[in-house]
Amino acid sequence: MIMGLKFSLRVFITLFCVIYVINGINGLDNGLGRTPPMGWNSWNRFHCNINENLIKQTADALIKYGLDEVGYKYLNMDDCWEGERDEQGYIHASNVTFPSGIKALADYAHSKGLLFGIYSDAGYLTCARRPGSLGFEEQDAKTFASWEIDYLKYDNCNNNGKPEEDRYKVMRDALNATGRPIFYSICEWGRSAPYLWAPSVGNSWRTTGDIHPTWPSILGILQRQHRITKYAGPGGWNDPDMLQVGNGKLTVDEQKSHFSLWAALKSPLLLGFDIRNPSHDTLEIVKNTEIIAINQDPLGKSVNIVKSTSYLDIWVGKLSDGHVALLLNKDESPTTIKLDFAKHVNIRGEILVRDLWEHEDKGIYVNSYSCEVPKHGIAVLKLFGGTKINDFTVQYYDHNDNLIKDFYNDDLINDFYDSAFGRN
Repeated sequence: MIMGLKFSLRVFITLFCVIYVINGINGLDNGLGRTPPMGWNSWNRFHCNINENLIKQTADALIKYGLDEVGYKYLNMDDCWEGERDEQGYIHASNVTFPSGIKALADYAHSKGLLFGIYSDAGYLTCARRPGSLGFEEQDAKTFASWEIDYLKYDNCNNNGKPEEDRYKVMRDALNATGRPIFYSICEWGRSAPYLWAPSVGNSWRTTGDIHPTWPSILGILQRQHRITKYAGPGGWNDPDMLQVGNGKLTVDEQKSHFSLWAALKSPLLLGFDIRNPSHDTLEIVKNTEIIAINQDPLGKSVNIVKSTSYLDIWVGKLSDGHVALLLNKDESPTTIKLDFAKHVNIRGEILVRDLWEHEDKGIYVNSYSCEVPKHGIAVLKLFGGTKINDFTVQYYDHNDNLIKDFYNDDLINDFYDSAFGRN
């Protein structure tokens, strides 16, 4: 029976590969997103209150505080830059808030060594009810290319119920036709399981609704990533929305947890605080180069959840030079969390443990490593050494710690995803 199952899987994979290759001919052809994008977006802090002076000042601040030097290269405007369409249907910026035009802003960003991003919507109107791109995809793609745009966030409001996949493919084709590489961020809020179709359409795809600067919002979005991490890889990334580090009333430990998990999930790292006036704590968090290196690891594999209870999560992932483990304390008081190398990481032997927030090697351990984690805090551990135990990863998941086996953890399936999506 097992041999029959393996044969059926191989037949399924062969057929899927053929379909993928055929569909891949029409895939996004921009060569971007080999690692998740890093940068800044205006929405989480400023919403519609944006203008060209704010964008220029933010560009200056990215340079002033050295954020560009650690990887934050994209300067992205969200909704509310739009003015009106002319008689030929071409979109123009608001002449009140962006009197110099978008091309001048893009030139300013490029002069600083930054990349410049813009926003539109796969609907007749944007979420702020400005002109959307539905029905004007070719014209808008040409306009964005002429402005030398490097990144497009493409939202999902006011679309009259037209299927997401169809609408997002139209803009993909229009972007391809311009010949300019533009990172294509699909923002349809996870409504149509985009991780199943978006790898051949965009460079990233939103997996949930909007994030808010609260701990419950962060945990709620995190919960929805549990079963889809396998779909992220070089060229195409799950996007649990932009970062809220530095916004709201999140504690320092909550911000560290948020930043660490988004980095390890291989999410785009798009800052959303007012960079012109950053706090010391916020800068220290978002400039942690050891956490950023997890996000930018060339292997491009997201962490997976291996244990979850009502008060803790353990997430583990493979890196090009080892493993990473994240020990998240969801409880209301400090707690000690134990990482079992065999059960949780599937490795054994002598393991060197490094704490990426303490920036310290903790020593060599053989069976497990335990540490106290503060309320709503996290320990991020990089593990060096050890050998793989077996060919199957067994996941522990849900509040009862029930043992489950995820069908897609079978090495046969993993090998297929690796080859189909160009992963290492």
